[in-house]
Amino acid sequence: MERQVSILDGGTFVVSDPRGNIEHSVNRPLGLFHLDTRFLSEWILTIDGIVPAALSTDDVQYFQAQFFLVPRPAAMYVESTLSIVRSRFAGDGFHEDLLLMNHGKDLVELEVRIQAAADFADLFEVKDMLPKKGERYHRIEDNRLVLGYRRERFVRETWISASQPAQIDPDGLTFRVSIEPHGRWSTCLDVVAAIDGLEERHTRVKYAHGERHARPNIGISLESWIDHAPRLLTSNETLARTYERSLIDLAALRFFSKLMPDAAIPAAGLPWFMAAFGRDSIITSLQALPFVPELARSTLRYLARRQGSRRDDFRDEEPGKILHEVRWGELTAFEERPHSPYFGAADSTPLFLILLDEYERWTGDAELVLSMEHSARAALRWIDQWGDRDGDGYVEYDTRNPETGLENQCWKDSWDAIVFHDGSLAPRPLACCEIQGYVYDAKVRSARLARELWRDPELAARLERDAVELKRRFNQDFWLEDRGFFALALDGRKRRVDSLASNIGHLLWSGIVEASKAERVVEHLLGPHLFSGWGVRTLADDEGGYNPIGYHVGTVWPHDNSLIALGLRRYGFSVEAGRIATGNLAAAPFFHYRLPEAFAGYPRELTKFPVEYPTACSPQAWATGAPLLFLRAVLGLEPMGNRLFVDPAVPAELGEIRLLDIPGRWGRSDAFGRARPEPGLRAA
Repeated sequence: MERQVSILDGGTFVVSDPRGNIEHSVNRPLGLFHLDTRFLSEWILTIDGIVPAALSTDDVQYFQAQFFLVPRPAAMYVESTLSIVRSRFAGDGFHEDLLLMNHGKDLVELEVRIQAAADFADLFEVKDMLPKKGERYHRIEDNRLVLGYRRERFVRETWISASQPAQIDPDGLTFRVSIEPHGRWSTCLDVVAAIDGLEERHTRVKYAHGERHARPNIGISLESWIDHAPRLLTSNETLARTYERSLIDLAALRFFSKLMPDAAIPAAGLPWFMAAFGRDSIITSLQALPFVPELARSTLRYLARRQGSRRDDFRDEEPGKILHEVRWGELTAFEERPHSPYFGAADSTPLFLILLDEYERWTGDAELVLSMEHSARAALRWIDQWGDRDGDGYVEYDTRNPETGLENQCWKDSWDAIVFHDGSLAPRPLACCEIQGYVYDAKVRSARLARELWRDPELAARLERDAVELKRRFNQDFWLEDRGFFALALDGRKRRVDSLASNIGHLLWSGIVEASKAERVVEHLLGPHLFSGWGVRTLADDEGGYNPIGYHVGTVWPHDNSLIALGLRRYGFSVEAGRIATGNLAAAPFFHYRLPEAFAGYPRELTKFPVEYPTACSPQAWATGAPLLFLRAVLGLEPMGNRLFVDPAVPAELGEIRLLDIPGRWGRSDAFGRARPEPGLRAA
């Protein structure tokens, strides 16, 4: 598959080929996308009717890419005397600077053509190859080409213009160009997502000609964003570059919602998930707490404002439930998809409570916790009254919208993710093991908030009793004594789903595992069937449903591994946590220091490099947050009252680590850790 070049800015992203061209595809996310709609599906540069060849391509910054091209030679080894440079900047559409340079001694006359089209496909239509139901239109006005789409009240428009005179037709722009010997010709091209369904109308793109300074959708410059984050000093180049890439990508994935225009929240990932996701936003915020704590505050406020308030089967909404996903495209507007918002996630609600407590522990922001008491109590009621569907004490899920709802509503939400050891699908409703761990942790943490901040000792005592009983019953009901690990889930008939999966690592993070069982769980996590050498697979390679390139049944997910690493530290397995951290970080250089959403689960000794998962999002929010959580795990960072506790266990591969100016309720603190010499070795 030809390499794709992606740039993004909040809710806008552009995906092209290495020449900067966008060729129409009905099932691949190529084009200019803004708020879940493809505003440009074709954008092809030709010189005298021929597509140029790419010399080099670079995504200079997250919002900018440059393409260096030459005309295709008539024969091999013929040197070109014409260079072409395309510089593209994403934001409310994109701005493109097109430069042609004549290196020869003769005048050249050229026809430069930009072929343009917009299908205005909803992202779900691209993913599922669905036909359009509205009508497209075009017009030429004020020296610009307007491409539009209308379906009843749903209207979208793309405006295309150039700084140089052009012949404009319904299919693009043509320039007649003469370039003197050793001369240049250039034009600016603006492609504006002009009418995007929100109240305001964009009349220009975010970046104009000559602008090179990043202005991310977070209210501060990229430089300030990085300067406010802790400074990492390390002898390990991979860790240093991956950390910097993570901070930049977190900035790139930020966007403002109309519901809360004063605060930015993270989109889940490019290209398929450039929207607010409850689970993804919460976990990303947890990962980033020691680095950019304001992200957690924005996420909590946003999710509380959109908390479920009624039973709505189409949206899988219930009172107190935290949303799963919000979309703005055509299918959502006409209720052909339930994402306005959609609540099909059984884990977002307990995770919301976990983040609320963790945020207060790090920041001391009691005011926010007090303001969210009502939302937190509603979330607790959802767990007991709606999440526990049959009164057995466990949170189960099953969609009430079988047509367009999600079948699986845990983090492994693909249709084939929850399978028995023999590979057969587990029937719903399903009580996945890690969700019970989240519920346990949420009740323990909410008890602290109830006692210390909400001044409700009765609620605190009840939650603590509930948590103790849940832990006791869970360790009895989910434990597979003959296999030495916890069942992946209880199915609709209360049978233990007996696959070995990475979910058991989340149980360590939650604290629900009895100490007597922890070592056997850890042996499986680092054993040859789950651990690939790069990281923990989602499903062990000796399970009937295993597929090393299956979305949730054999791939390695960095965010999954980061939570497992933190869980290992919680139970005192610091060496094992370091192995998982270093395995994942060793994969980063193969992905240009940007860990993807997932990569294949092939064993490291077989491939020698991590194999790409073909449709992985990159950047993806919680994969971007994974290196941050690995840092927290190996440095042993924990808030203890008004002080930061540091207990480093740095693997030898990472050398020396200094993390300076870590923000928290203590102000700013530093952490230092370095690998200790192996026994029997002397320091030089």
